Amino acid sequence: MITPPHHHEEHFSGSAIVRDIVIGMSDGLTVPFALAAGLTGAAQDNHIIITAGLAEIVAGSIAMGLGGYLAGKTEIEHYQSELAREYYEVDHFPDREKQEVREVFAGYGLSEEAQTTIVDELAKDKDKWVNFMMRYELGLDQPDLNRARQSALTIGFSYIIGGIVPLSTYFPWISTNAHDGLVYSCIITAVCLFIFGYFKTKIIGQPPLNGAFKTLFIGALAAGAAYIIARLISG
Repeated sequence: MITPPHHHEEHFSGSAIVRDIVIGMSDGLTVPFALAAGLTGAAQDNHIIITAGLAEIVAGSIAMGLGGYLAGKTEIEHYQSELAREYYEVDHFPDREKQEVREVFAGYGLSEEAQTTIVDELAKDKDKWVNFMMRYELGLDQPDLNRARQSALTIGFSYIIGGIVPLSTYFPWISTNAHDGLVYSCIITAVCLFIFGYFKTKIIGQPPLNGAFKTLFIGALAAGAAYIIARLISG
């Protein structure tokens, strides 16, 4: 008898972390880059650009990290609220909840007899019953209790790393004037945006070159708009 080869399905399991890195890094590369470009259009002092850029990176990382934390806490609170509601409904309206389970399996084409058998077995364990309702009726998976803190740290640090890239070219050991700093910043940030966009879309299974060019275009558009507006305002 021939033993069939072992089948191993590969699924990407770090979507939450990657999402946070993408959020932080995308804004970190784009916003300070646009700010530095805009300041270059209005001022010619590298010290002013560096100071304003560092202040923006600190404020932006805190704001983005706090946003990630609040989003994570909201997800946890929403899940816990719905969980409590499901326990209440299972305790007080069991027949209605059983019918909802039947409807789920009916959607998969199971016979009424099979539906009844599954519902009766599932109802023997209230915790499993409630978890089933949370996942298949409400579409909610139990969130990681540490998710909010991890999300805040990941987004915040990713923003800082991304923000340092376009600002680094204005430091005196790289350039001595704002014009050169902007030129170098455009080059290095464009390369980073392209690489970042490429791997970001490749990880999630999308065409990497399309993602690379889209990410580069968004960053260039933001920086170009900031530079032009600053030039127009400064005269």
